[in-house]
Amino acid sequence: MNEQAMNERAITLRQARTNNLAGIDLVVPRNQLVVFVGRSGSGKSSLVFDTIAAEAGFQLNETFPPFARNRLPKWARPEVEHIDGLTPVIVIDQRRIGGNARSTVGTVTDAWTYVRLMFSRLSEPQVGESNRFSFNDPTGMCPVCSGLGEVVVSAVDRFLDLDKSLVEGAIRLPGFGPGKYWYSQYADIGSFDVDTPLREWSDGEREALLYGGSAAAELGRKLPKDYEGVVERFERVYLHTADNLSERKQAAIQRFTRSGVCPECDGDRLAKDARTATVGGRTIGELAQWEVTELLEFVRGIEEPAVAPVVSALSVRLQAMVTIGLGYLALARATTSLSGGESQRIKTVKQLGSSLTELTYVVDEPTVGLHPTDVDSMIALLEQLRDSGNSVLVVEHDPAVMRHADQIIEVGPGAGAAGGRIVFQGTYAELLKAQTPTARALQRQAKQGGWAADSDGRAARKAGADGRVGREVGVVARGVGQAGEEARGERQEGPGGWLVVAGAGRNNLRDVTVRVPGGVMTVLTGVAGSGKSSLAAELVAQCSAVVIDQKAVGTSRRSTPLTYTGIAPAVRKLFAERNRVPVAMFSANSAGACPECRGLGVLHTDLAFMEGQEVVCPACDGRRFSPESLTYLVNGYSIADVDELTIEQAITELPDAGIARGLRQLAAVGLGYLRLGQSLNTLSGGECQRVKIAKELRVARERTTYVLDEPTTGLHLDDVETLQGVLDRLVEHGHSVVVVEHNLEVIRRADWLIDLGPGPGRHGGRVLFEGRPADYLGHETPTSRALAGSGG
Repeated sequence: MNEQAMNERAITLRQARTNNLAGIDLVVPRNQLVVFVGRSGSGKSSLVFDTIAAEAGFQLNETFPPFARNRLPKWARPEVEHIDGLTPVIVIDQRRIGGNARSTVGTVTDAWTYVRLMFSRLSEPQVGESNRFSFNDPTGMCPVCSGLGEVVVSAVDRFLDLDKSLVEGAIRLPGFGPGKYWYSQYADIGSFDVDTPLREWSDGEREALLYGGSAAAELGRKLPKDYEGVVERFERVYLHTADNLSERKQAAIQRFTRSGVCPECDGDRLAKDARTATVGGRTIGELAQWEVTELLEFVRGIEEPAVAPVVSALSVRLQAMVTIGLGYLALARATTSLSGGESQRIKTVKQLGSSLTELTYVVDEPTVGLHPTDVDSMIALLEQLRDSGNSVLVVEHDPAVMRHADQIIEVGPGAGAAGGRIVFQGTYAELLKAQTPTARALQRQAKQGGWAADSDGRAARKAGADGRVGREVGVVARGVGQAGEEARGERQEGPGGWLVVAGAGRNNLRDVTVRVPGGVMTVLTGVAGSGKSSLAAELVAQCSAVVIDQKAVGTSRRSTPLTYTGIAPAVRKLFAERNRVPVAMFSANSAGACPECRGLGVLHTDLAFMEGQEVVCPACDGRRFSPESLTYLVNGYSIADVDELTIEQAITELPDAGIARGLRQLAAVGLGYLRLGQSLNTLSGGECQRVKIAKELRVARERTTYVLDEPTTGLHLDDVETLQGVLDRLVEHGHSVVVVEHNLEVIRRADWLIDLGPGPGRHGGRVLFEGRPADYLGHETPTSRALAGSGG
């Protein structure tokens, strides 16, 4: 094939400089499965998402009229000299689907549409059109709960402190206590005894206080005409307001209300005629609660010719969910409860029925949340997208995905300023012979050849010559169902104490009781949907553990490592003392601000119906500070230059012990490549999690139990080793660490292992093993088999 023909089937980039990309020239083949690898922060996402996907999205949006463009996703144009060969892009990322209380697995996959259509044609008795089976349509929704399946009611039993009088604050609700806004409406009307504890009131008096109306009439007391009982006023002020609720109101609602299953529809969400109609003897509400695997069997048993196309289309969608490892979900499952990995797989399912070809799918770490035994199913789906005539660009760290790639492109060699270059392009076999960070990590992994010699994990290494900790933890290793009868949440004696989770029944857990050793690292494993996250949630609820999740740490675009670590005042003070000028001179929100953009670095122009234009401030060139502020230097750096320093550079270049102290923990968790002025909104989920770990290392004093959900997300093989060291440091500080994880290296290094399963959903929820990872070989479970083959 000549060069022109190759270019026609490729995405060509020239001088790509988005974020840390160092003027990359690259040709990415189309209609292939191309995997992008590299160290965390090397520039993979900058290349794939912020350059290729962003330019494709921007150019597609430009084909629409301005009115439509305002309603489409916004794409920032990348910094690239030339790019061609693009096709329409679909991004499948790890962002949770979210949605609202009406968004379910069934609605987001369109499977519910086909179920509704099937019922509208076959149900007995006949109900009518498919919208009559929609809980999002007024004609189909339950009139009591408006199609939500549950109702929020006042927890009246929490409203009053019966041991107090009104003057002592017997009404617990915000705004109702002595001196507060609503207090006089009850204490000053002369109808109630304000000095007597409410417990000494009659039942009728308490009813009148709470409800007024007939309760007050029965009491024979005259209340003001405009009197509102405490309950009525609370519900009017807090539950029946249409405005955006303040944090204070949200907190009050959370404390003084409870959610319950709708008494009318019993959670089915539908009006009576729809929820009682049946197909094959089953109501639509029953089918919504079934696992997808069960539902698929039922649907395939429907043979009426009139609905054959509906059954076929529904079966395809349900089968795709089973194939991708989501067969344990139910169509009624709220999308807000899905994990990032589950959300991503749901998005992938939506693409499988598409007839469109020549699309570019950009996929962010599709193996996140997958047990090693489930990875092959995801790879098969990626290959199916490719074989349908599309280009599939994947950012991934899993060697299993790399092995199936048509081509691998590695960005690196390091992170931040040390990355941003193409260090390898070729096949997996060629990568194994290369000398790049990824190649060397794969070579090391292959040389291990099986279970490591230090298979007792960190405990064996920490214990020293006598190996005391490793042996003590190992003494109580048990098989299925042999957890003790300890009290819920109680800390027992043992190596560092024991955290006991007793009688856990959340989601699919089956009265699970486990003991988690304190002062070491415990890993929760099992296939997706086995109950790991449910057990972790029970641990948090019963044992007061602290969750270190992957949610964003930045509250605004101005939140940076400089502000998050609290060193900004120290930096300004350093510049002020060295240059003998006021501290305010070095604040972009004060005297040091550029007068043109007022310290924002950009100028925004409102273009009415067109998208607003934001341009770099021409006066300060985006540096945010006034010309005078920029003349003052420390070690050759201006205050604006500080934003461009990496954390590692700042530790050595800024001569202040307090600044170094504030940044050292971020460097220790492998984030030394971040720039001080980098918006925390740009961090990945894994980076956000490590920022939080760094904060805990810096501020935690008392011994704490930390729960982390898949901390290896987004980590290169080399960076997993750094993470292990970070978790070690938490343990060395006396803390207990509990990790939900699928990474085999993390599992092998654990001190204690709890494996759940054997399958997902109703097929899981049981404890298969508790003990040392080294003792979990030769068992007929997915995790044991994966560990046995982890060295090859």
